[in-house]
Amino acid sequence: MTHLLFEPRHTAFEERVRASFAKQGAMSTLGAQLDLVSPGAVDISLHWSEGLTQQHGFLHAGVVSTALDSACGYAALTLMPQDAAVLTIEFKINLLAPADGEHFRMEGRVLKPGRTITVCEGRAYALAQGKEKLIATMGCTLMTVTGREVLKD
Repeated sequence: MTHLLFEPRHTAFEERVRASFAKQGAMSTLGAQLDLVSPGAVDISLHWSEGLTQQHGFLHAGVVSTALDSACGYAALTLMPQDAAVLTIEFKINLLAPADGEHFRMEGRVLKPGRTITVCEGRAYALAQGKEKLIATMGCTLMTVTGREVLKD
């Protein structure tokens, strides 16, 4: 996916995203790691694990959705003001192929940043035997939240 260039609203966006990601119990449970953090773009990866599969041994669609949602959310956060938090308000996922692989990469990319609403696109890839396959796409809408003490990092 082509990386779009945006200007971040503060210089510490990468440190902020990495610190927030480290607090996410869901990502920790999945064994996910943050690979790329740049303005408007985040990549998350994870390895195949039997505990993350469905009955046929493929990575469960819920796991793919969860990791893609986080990739999109953090991509949006890279462009938000320092005092803002991000929450997903909707997403749609297209599951294009079984999540059959040894390793998975989830890309979140901002398509349109906004003061209140940001629109992102996500893509999930399965990597197996040196080959990469697109397994899912996501359209994700996120909101900028300010002034809520409970959502502070």
